[in-house]
Parts: sequence; C-alpha cells; structure tokens
Amino acid sequence: VDYKFYSDLDAPNRMDDRPFFIFDILEYQERQVAELKKFTKSAFNLEEILATASELKYTAAIKRIISEEFDHPSDDFVTFLAKQVYSGRMTHSVRKQFTEITLKALRRFLNDRISFRLKSALEVTGKTEVAEVDEIEETPEEDEALEGVVRRDKVRGIITTEDEIEAYFAVKSILRNVIDIQRVHMRDAKSYCNVLLDNSIRKPIFRMRFNRAQKYVGLFDQEKKEERIAVNEIDEIYNYGDRITATVKWYDSTVGVPAKPRRKSETRTSQTDSSMLEYHGLTASALLRFLPSDWFYLLGGSSWH
Repeated sequence: VDYKFYSDLDAPNRMDDRPFFIFDILEYQERQVAELKKFTKSAFNLEEILATASELKYTAAIKRIISEEFDHPSDDFVTFLAKQVYSGRMTHSVRKQFTEITLKALRRFLNDRISFRLKSALEVTGKTEVAEVDEIEETPEEDEALEGVVRRDKVRGIITTEDEIEAYFAVKSILRNVIDIQRVHMRDAKSYCNVLLDNSIRKPIFRMRFNRAQKYVGLFDQEKKEERIAVNEIDEIYNYGDRITATVKWYDSTVGVPAKPRRKSETRTSQTDSSMLEYHGLTASALLRFLPSDWFYLLGGSSWH
C-alpha cells in the first residue's frame, strides 16, 4: 500500500506529475518514517517540508536511475565508464565487451563494500551467527592456508571467508525478486558452507566448497541431490540463477509459502552510510540511500542470518 506525496515544484499551483515522497506502509525503512513524521499535526511545518521536497524528489529519481544502471547498464553509462579506462575506438563489439565488464565490476564493487562492512561488524561483535549442520566432512589441511578469512572459529573448526560471503550475496541477489530474502540464510560448517531456505537444513538452496584451490558449488534438485560444479570466479554463480530459483520455487510449491513479514527498521545502517562513500551532492545522497536499502539489505543488517 503506497502513500504518495505531491507538491508543485515544477510549476506553481500545479501538482507535479511525480511524487516527491512515497511511503509503503508494508515495506518501509527508518529514514522514511522520519520523513513521514514531518506530516503529523504536531510536527507539520510547510516551509520545512517544501525545503526538503525538492531534494527528496530528485534523490529518488537519481536512485531509480542508479538501480536501473546496476541491473541493466545503458550504452551511455557503459561508454562513460569505458572512456575512463580505454582510449581505443568504441565499436559495437568493444561496447558489448565493456557491458559485461561493467556488470562484473558493479557486482564486485557492491560485494566488496558489503564485505568490508560485515568484516567491521564482526570485529566489533567478536562473534558470528553460524551453526554446524548435521553432516560433517573431513576438514582439508588447506584450511590453514586460506586467504581472505573473515572469521575463524577455532573451537568448532569453522572458517568463514570473503569468497563465501560474496557467494552468499550473489545467491540473495538472484532470489531478491523471487522471495523475501529474509528467508535466505547462511550456515557455515567445517568443510562447506550452506545457503538455506528458512534456515532449515531440509531446504538446501546452494552449497560452497571453497576450502581448496579448486572451488566447487553445489546445486540441488527436487530430490535434494547435490550436483557439484567447479567454478573459478564467484560471478559464475549468476549463470545458475535459473536452477537456484527453481529449487526455491519447488520448496514453496510443496510446503507452502510463509507469510511475508514486515521489514524491520535497519537502525544500524545510518551509522555506516557516511563512511561507505564520501561523496557530495544529490547523486551521493542517492548512492548512500540506494546501497543500504536495495543491496546491503541483501545481507539483512550488519550480520548475516
């Protein structure tokens, strides 16, 4: 249920075609509640509302453009970025190549930012919310030489790496338009890392074996049989998006779909917004609002589920 707020920013005494603020009563964030409070009887101040309406309108518009460019980079956007690093002629084949490079770079940029925030959060809390599964495999000796270790649980012998977290984000990204991503959980173990639906070991979505030189991912069929596939790059996970989606849909078709909960306000994101990107102006504001709400939310806060 959307409540839309309009003004006359474009032409005096004429309602704008687009609202400067939209509030979804079923899916909202903390900063939106703060804006909504400005319209209450006790806090209503027309001058203050009009002063911020313009910024809200254009920030939302820029945020929408950024979202579209992240999902489907336009030719202009690709050309703009390519010209910063490539001095050759921008032919059709070159632009096509840079489109793929841009998509990969954007995904890695987001994953790097989120990994940094997660690592910082882990250093503060000093603990992770991971649990062993009921299936244990032999722990390879290579674990001690793993790179990019985010957390090492010496008691249970569980090592969580940046690659595992990045792969977890990739799975959440694939499923973000299919189910409520709060239902997607990461559960690490000694020899592999699971991604589960509803945090149930009976609903495995995806499995990672990243503790050897050759990385493997596991995909599951309707009988929950795992197919191991060798991968070299985390981005290759997106090639199996249809199979990951099909697995989740099959679980829901057999056991029913839980009611989608209302999102809880992410009160901790405001503390990290300013440190994430140090830009200025409306475009920076749009970036800061876009990343935490639409991408950092894939993580579900400052720690994973």
